[in-house]
Amino acid sequence: MDSWQSALWYRLNFCAAWSVATLGFSFRSIGSRHVPRKGPVMLIANHESFLDPALVGLAVRRRLKFLARKSLTKPRVIGPFLMSLGCVPVDQEGIAKEGLRASVEVLQKGNALLVFPEGERSWTGQMQEFKAGLQLILRRVPVPILPVGVAGAFEAFPRQNRLPRLSPLFWSPTDAAVSCAIGKPILPEQYAGLDREGLLTLLFDAVVKQVQEAERIRRKP
Repeated sequence: MDSWQSALWYRLNFCAAWSVATLGFSFRSIGSRHVPRKGPVMLIANHESFLDPALVGLAVRRRLKFLARKSLTKPRVIGPFLMSLGCVPVDQEGIAKEGLRASVEVLQKGNALLVFPEGERSWTGQMQEFKAGLQLILRRVPVPILPVGVAGAFEAFPRQNRLPRLSPLFWSPTDAAVSCAIGKPILPEQYAGLDREGLLTLLFDAVVKQVQEAERIRRKP
């Protein structure tokens, strides 16, 4: 169980992120009712930007553990910060052995785990194929899966840019407005009999649907 200091730190960062996302990027979200209040659950989302973990966390409203590239946890400032918010380090080319073990442990402890199955941020804004390591986690810990779609994060902060573009709430909207949609849970019995390709296709299509929902609710110019 997390300490009260850790819980308070997470809550303070949640409030700060909510203020920045809402006022600076016109953030909108739907589907938080689909998130179970307790118990293990895996959230899978498309990966457009560095903004994605924060946006999903704001939409979910439940404390998350999340996967991030191992290289991001090494810098002296950002590394400790990410770890303090529940980062689980993984190999850039997929789910590393240590990341796999950590992910399984996170779920076995009853936590909500956020995974970006593409393995890296998109270069174009379009979704990439899901990495096979996702199946390895679900094989060891069959848990409900929540498909999550993020829209606008690529326009707001593509990986080619050093600084984000804004879409302030009280100004004329721009294409940098962001949104997030959470779909209904995919239960273990719905994917138990699928092979790797069948599972990855099911999950990919579910996330695509939520990306479309997120785009539908996004504030438009």
